[in-house]
Amino acid sequence: MNRPTPEVLAHRPPGVGATVAAQPSAAPAASPPPPTSTTGAGALVKSLEALGVEVVFGIPGGAILPAYDPLFDSSVRHILVRHEQGAGHAATGYAQATGRVGVCMATSGPGATNLVTPIADAYMDSVGIVAITGQVPSGAIGSDAFQEADIQGITLPITKHNYLVQAAEDIPRILAEAFHLAATGRPGPVLVDIPKDLLQAATQFSWPPTLDLPGYRPTLHPHGKQIREAARLMVGARRPVLYVGGGVLKAGAARALRQLAELTGIPVVTTLMARGAFPDSHRQHLGMPGMHGTVAAVYGLQKADLIVALGARFDDRVTGQLDSFAPNAAVVHADVDPAEIGKNRTADVPIVGDARYVIEELVGAVGAEHAAGRRPDLAEWWSTLDDLRARYPLGWDQPADGTLAPQYVIKRLGEIAGPEAVYCAGVGQHQMWASQFISYENPGTWLNSGGLGTMGYAVPAAMGAKVGRPDATVWAIDGDGCFQMTNQELATCALEDIPIKVAIINNGNLGMVRQWQTLFYNERYSSTELGTHKHRVPDFVKLAEAFGCIGLRCASASDVDGVIEAAMAINDAPVVVDFVVGKDAMVWPMVAAGTSNDEIMFARDLRPNFDEDDL
Repeated sequence: MNRPTPEVLAHRPPGVGATVAAQPSAAPAASPPPPTSTTGAGALVKSLEALGVEVVFGIPGGAILPAYDPLFDSSVRHILVRHEQGAGHAATGYAQATGRVGVCMATSGPGATNLVTPIADAYMDSVGIVAITGQVPSGAIGSDAFQEADIQGITLPITKHNYLVQAAEDIPRILAEAFHLAATGRPGPVLVDIPKDLLQAATQFSWPPTLDLPGYRPTLHPHGKQIREAARLMVGARRPVLYVGGGVLKAGAARALRQLAELTGIPVVTTLMARGAFPDSHRQHLGMPGMHGTVAAVYGLQKADLIVALGARFDDRVTGQLDSFAPNAAVVHADVDPAEIGKNRTADVPIVGDARYVIEELVGAVGAEHAAGRRPDLAEWWSTLDDLRARYPLGWDQPADGTLAPQYVIKRLGEIAGPEAVYCAGVGQHQMWASQFISYENPGTWLNSGGLGTMGYAVPAAMGAKVGRPDATVWAIDGDGCFQMTNQELATCALEDIPIKVAIINNGNLGMVRQWQTLFYNERYSSTELGTHKHRVPDFVKLAEAFGCIGLRCASASDVDGVIEAAMAINDAPVVVDFVVGKDAMVWPMVAAGTSNDEIMFARDLRPNFDEDDL
């Protein structure tokens, strides 16, 4: 078997396994086994086995069908999903929860195009997955054959790399390259499209193959001069902030990050994609920045004189109006992808490198500065930030009509399930509340669709996470809108013995859209009511039962703990809890799209005064 090298193993989050990644072949110590005769489909399945793949999520169809015959006898588990979108999100959830490469499979045409959304989702959030698709026979390509789609061309802008296989003997090499590309450098999705005739063709299989990736050599170790300059700025700053993005989790750098933070005493903010990279309970953690971040985190970035960005990309949801973002801050920007540095914000000290190596070397360089007697005085900065934390904590108002507060539900869910559980969120208000009111203490415990914002992500992603980490409690926190997009995967969970737990935050509406209509469209609620309250269509408890799951309902605060505990006690079947909550709750704080972070709203008519000169 082709094992990951120590360098790759060093980059996995502690305790969640190793990335399955093929490495360029070195001279073997012993002669490789002789080639064996097989078909292209057989070579595909043997390659997956050699790469250590545990599970493939997929649906068979005409063009990919030859691969399903050798898969029938393989050690690789195939999970038959109910929609290809579910296969893609399951592969993503598996990858995010384990640090391994996730794998999904689909047939040509509509099967392949149904993977486009999860591929784009994985691309935006830098998740390493490999999507394998069947294609019409080679001679029919370009003829508009039945179920033909140029999936290579379609996915070109949303994959790290993609392949159209040209010869059956290339399949082992291409699979090995695909896994290597997906897992190394900045992770991302790779698509392998295989014509049906090549899956049926006779070929020879041998392993390991020799990889052919000229020019692909991600820079992992940063330049020493840049590290020293960054350290010099860090010990000289009066108002520094460590701005931590998802790249820190991808690099398995959480432990090193904590060491750097505690060494420097610098405040830490973690983006939506980095929740869990730094413990929420740590005194130096200001919370999440951005559109729905904490006041202290947003203010900290906005008024900083130095931002040290680690594996973050200055996303618009963090910066708000870009030209008004952190106007007085120098920027140290470290990222493994050089294309991100300077893309949105000019970096005073650009550092190309893997986040783990960057942070470890910053620890050494800052230590050298301290040894030379150069230490910052951050007392005044912390006094200001602590005052903001005290004045503007996260919270909510109880609904005036006596309905259940969704924030309370999510907070109690996090407290009862605990910090070792894995939480997968859909997209919308419930996603933001889950990022705000659950305490994330460990890497790999918060999964969501950040960059693309894909409704329907939660249930299949939770399914993939549970497959990858079967001993973990996995909760999908979903909205009644998101849930209806991919809830058919509950059938997969029931039949495949994948006992996830689903909390539906059922407010009867497309909640985040309704919030915007409340704030910016004069309460003209156009096409946002879903009917799950007024008509109970669908009835989520009955729907869960129809899918072979346990269905529960909760509509009062007094029942919340008991219902969550009842769901926690069920471990032999999927559980769906319909939390019926009020429709008027809003996510606060909020920076409206296109506005400056200086205009953050803590409530509808309350803005913290970011113009006060209290520094």
